[in-house]
Amino acid sequence: MPDRVSPSRRDLMLAGGLGLVGLTLADQAGAAPVPPVDAGTVAGGKVQFPPWLAETERPTGGPPNPTPPDRRVGFAVLGLGRLALEQILPAFAQAKRARLAALVSGSPDKAATVAAQYGLPRSAVYGYDTMDRLRDDPAVQVVYVVTPNALHAEHAAAAFAAGKHVLSEKPMAASSAQARSMIEAAKAAGRKLMVAYRIQYEPNNREAQRLARSGELGPLRLIDAINTQDMGDPAQWRLKRALAGGGSLPDIGLYCLNTARFVTGEEPVEVDAATWSTPDDPRFREVEEAVSFRLRFPSGTIANCLTSYGAHELRRLKLIAPGGWAEIEDAFAYRGQRLRVARRSGEAESVEERKLEQKNQFALELDHMAECVQADRTPRTPGEEGLQDHLLMEAIYESARTGRPVALPPAKGLDVTRGPEPEQG
Repeated sequence: MPDRVSPSRRDLMLAGGLGLVGLTLADQAGAAPVPPVDAGTVAGGKVQFPPWLAETERPTGGPPNPTPPDRRVGFAVLGLGRLALEQILPAFAQAKRARLAALVSGSPDKAATVAAQYGLPRSAVYGYDTMDRLRDDPAVQVVYVVTPNALHAEHAAAAFAAGKHVLSEKPMAASSAQARSMIEAAKAAGRKLMVAYRIQYEPNNREAQRLARSGELGPLRLIDAINTQDMGDPAQWRLKRALAGGGSLPDIGLYCLNTARFVTGEEPVEVDAATWSTPDDPRFREVEEAVSFRLRFPSGTIANCLTSYGAHELRRLKLIAPGGWAEIEDAFAYRGQRLRVARRSGEAESVEERKLEQKNQFALELDHMAECVQADRTPRTPGEEGLQDHLLMEAIYESARTGRPVALPPAKGLDVTRGPEPEQG
C-alpha cells in the first residue's frame, strides 16, 4: 500500500470547500483541537453551541435537535383536501416531535397517490368506513381531523373510539353543541383533544401577546383585527351552511375573535355585531359575506373586528396602548408575519420592526400536540378553547340578528380555557 500523502491546500479546496478542509485537517496528526465555540457540546441527547456572535447581533436558533424518528408521535391525517395537502403534510418535514404515519380519506385514488409521495405503505391508508382498524395500528397515536367543520364531531368520535388522541382543525365544529359532544367523547375515551389554533403558536403573535400583557406600552386600550379574502367558486363547501356552520365568521373571522382573547387572556363581557351580504351574489345564498363585531373585555380593552368573504386579502392585527402601538402585517396568514412597534423617541415617533425567526405554524402545533401526548399534558388549546369560541360566535350572530349588544357572563382569571404554555419550538 502506498504511503499516505498529505493533500495540498488546492486539493482540499477542490475536494469540497472549507468545510471539508476543516474535517480533513482534524484527521491529521498534531492538528489543533476544535474550540468549544465551534465544536459544541452534547447534553441530554441534544447538541448545543455557545454564542458565537457578538451581543450586538441577533442570536441564531441553534440546531433543531429533532427527536429520532422511531420516538416521534405518529399522526394520521384525516381528510386530504387543500389545507392538508398544501400545508399540513409538508409541515411534517419541519416537525421535531411528530411524524406522518397514516392517511384517512374517502378518495382511494387520491390517498394512494399521496401515500406514495410521502413513502407510506398501502397498509397505512384508511377509508372513513375503516377507521376502526386504526385501533390495531400502533404507529398512529393522534388523528388530525381536517374535514369540513360539520364533520369534525363524527370523525373525532371515530378516532376516539379507535383509542386515538385528536387534533381538530378550527373551527372546532359547526356549533357549540357539536363542540361539547367532542369534549365529552374525549373524556369518555380518556384521550386528548386539541384545536389547531396555529396563531397561538406563531412567534410574532406570541410576541404581540407578551407586549400586551407586559405593560411595556401601557395598558391595552384597543385591538383592531381584520381578516378578509375574496371567495370564488360558489360550490365550495365553505359557502354551504350545513357543512361550514356559517360564512366568513367561523372560517376567517374566528382568527380575529380567538386572537383578541389570546392576546388579552380575558373573556369578553359583551359583544355587538352586524352582518351583511351583497344582494343576489350566488356565493352568499346560505352564509354571510361579512361580519363586523366589537368585543368589550373586563379590563376595558375594546376589540374592533372585521371579516369578509368579499374583500381583497388583508390579515392585520393592531394593538393600541397609551405608550405606543404594535402591528402585525399578515398576522393571520400561513407565513410572512412582520411585527412593528411604535412609540415616542424624544421629539420623534419611532417605528421599529422586530424581526423574529419565521417558523412553520403547522409544524409548531403538530409538535405541541406530540409533546402533550408524550408528557401527558393538557394542550394549550384544548376543546374548551374551541367551545368558548363557538359560544361567542353564537352570541355575535344573536347580536347581529337582534341589532342589540349581548351581555356575557364574566370569567374569573386569565386563560381560563387554555392549558399550560407550550414549549418554545
